[in-house]
Amino acid sequence: MNQEDVRVSFYLKKSEADEQGQCPIMGRLNVGKYSEAAFSVKMTAPESAWLSGRATGKSARSREINRQLDEIRASALSIYQDLFALRENVSAEEVKCILLGMAYGQETLVAFFLRFIKKFEKKIGVNRVESTATSYKYACSHLIRFLNKEYNLSDIPFTALDRSFIDKYDLHLRTDCQLGTGTILLLTTRLMTVIRRAKSAGILTSNPFASYEAERPAREIKYLTEQELERIMSTPLHNRKLYHIRDLFLFSCFTGIPYGDMCRLSDEDLVAVEDGTLWIKTSRKKTKISYEVPLLDIPLYILEKYRDAAPEGKLLPMYSNSELNGALKTIAALCGIEQRLVFHAGRHTSATTVLLSNGVPLETVSKILGHERISTTQIYAHVTDDKVEDDTRMLDAKVAERFSVAI
Repeated sequence: MNQEDVRVSFYLKKSEADEQGQCPIMGRLNVGKYSEAAFSVKMTAPESAWLSGRATGKSARSREINRQLDEIRASALSIYQDLFALRENVSAEEVKCILLGMAYGQETLVAFFLRFIKKFEKKIGVNRVESTATSYKYACSHLIRFLNKEYNLSDIPFTALDRSFIDKYDLHLRTDCQLGTGTILLLTTRLMTVIRRAKSAGILTSNPFASYEAERPAREIKYLTEQELERIMSTPLHNRKLYHIRDLFLFSCFTGIPYGDMCRLSDEDLVAVEDGTLWIKTSRKKTKISYEVPLLDIPLYILEKYRDAAPEGKLLPMYSNSELNGALKTIAALCGIEQRLVFHAGRHTSATTVLLSNGVPLETVSKILGHERISTTQIYAHVTDDKVEDDTRMLDAKVAERFSVAI
């Protein structure tokens, strides 16, 4: 539906004129042909100073009335556009509910959520990414559907929120929408972020959802063992494209750089330090956090191998992520690797098999991966079974040397 299909008009409710002849000014919202909603704008005007939906005359009061009517019209159209960006079927009643919450100074959840998304979108390309903005829009659309179903509302005042609200929302996502634990965690986390922003803005004095904790899915980090990594490196493949994709995957395994950041690597990111070794020094696409990776022999070999094939100014010739994942499935089968291999497993493999299992401290791994908090790195820090076995064997030898039991 085009914005031309949304109309905001104003009229006097002459049947309710007071003793001085002042009539309430009403607003009418029309969305399409069949959706209509009327509302009071909390102002009055005499019939003698009203024509075609506007106050007449040049008095300060007439100018102020028209200014406020223009603001209401602009707000209504903006609210419609924001809602329409989330879903197509937007009713006049929904626009009215959000508009009245704003007009009467009563902050409401959906209206604040929409403003949050608008501000977030302005930061895309600076310190935010498009995919995160999309996830907030997805969360907002689910919230609106829940309000419609559970409360027959399109918005709700912040003052009406309590712990039972998010418990009902959680149940709705789990049963009515039949969403998985990971998706529910995403949607409720996005909502909680908006609630915290509202608290920071002074709209809420406390977080009504503070005691709520979403169920977290059991997360198993997929990575290659040392033996599997060696098989990837040594197994003959069918064609040049598979070798190319294998090399890109190995580059990620030995640098920890994920797909999106590999696509962005340019000549400027390759830096020679004082001792002559080459490093990659740049920032993460997703978070803008800087990271520095010393290049080992294998990634150096890969850069040299594909230097002439890379686009101008870039370090590597890349495929789409879907092409990479499709080819890695074939490569895994040829190498006898049973797990479903995806490109991001290279980053996990770098953290576990290449770095942590070889004694690199967690703090260093965190810096190489470009993590803002070391707690994020701990998710990747799954110690391999081989490492546990080796450490246990070393401990056993030390204990045998130092302690003995009298028999």
